Amino acid sequence: MKVAILSESSADEAAIRILLEGILSAKTQGIPSLPLRSRGWPSVIRVLPAVLKKLHYQTDVDALVVIVDSDDSPVHQSGHDEVGGEDSQCRLCQLRNVVSSEKSRLRPVIGRSQIKTALGLAVPAIEAWYLCGCDSHVNEATWHRKLQSEQITYTRRTLKETVYGTERPTIEIELDHATKAASRLASDLSLLEQLFPNGFGAFARDVRNW
Repeated sequence: MKVAILSESSADEAAIRILLEGILSAKTQGIPSLPLRSRGWPSVIRVLPAVLKKLHYQTDVDALVVIVDSDDSPVHQSGHDEVGGEDSQCRLCQLRNVVSSEKSRLRPVIGRSQIKTALGLAVPAIEAWYLCGCDSHVNEATWHRKLQSEQITYTRRTLKETVYGTERPTIEIELDHATKAASRLASDLSLLEQLFPNGFGAFARDVRNW
């Protein structure tokens, strides 16, 4: 299966592929990195329509995975999945709206099935996923309470420092730590789904529906 991955760093994309293959219990084939002038949420949501068009019309990719950090935006909730329950500030809801809108505009291509998609939200950042099983305080529910002004034991900055050993890691350090964490988690994803049910869980459910 050929799968394109779009996220906020190339290191994260490598780790996400490991997690994806853990869900599928199968290896996937990648494509050259998707073009991003800069990294981060604004870039991902901006280029997503063009990426979908390019993959549909110019490649034989079977699926596209998109994972972004929530940062300080609302944590996705199960109620957002209900008709009329979307939160316009939730990044996963925004990704879903863009994908749905763009897919509806894609013209059929002979011999080409519509691209499958899987979308996820790392709360508050993908480094929280990497710490799953290492720090029980790091989870979606705790960060949700933080957004409601509760004092908690970590910030986005301290998550990065804990994972990489520095607040400003090089891409080589990011790649090393991210892929090692993903390999550890991929052998048993149950805890990741339990502690991050609406962000990672949404991604896993999308993949299992392919």
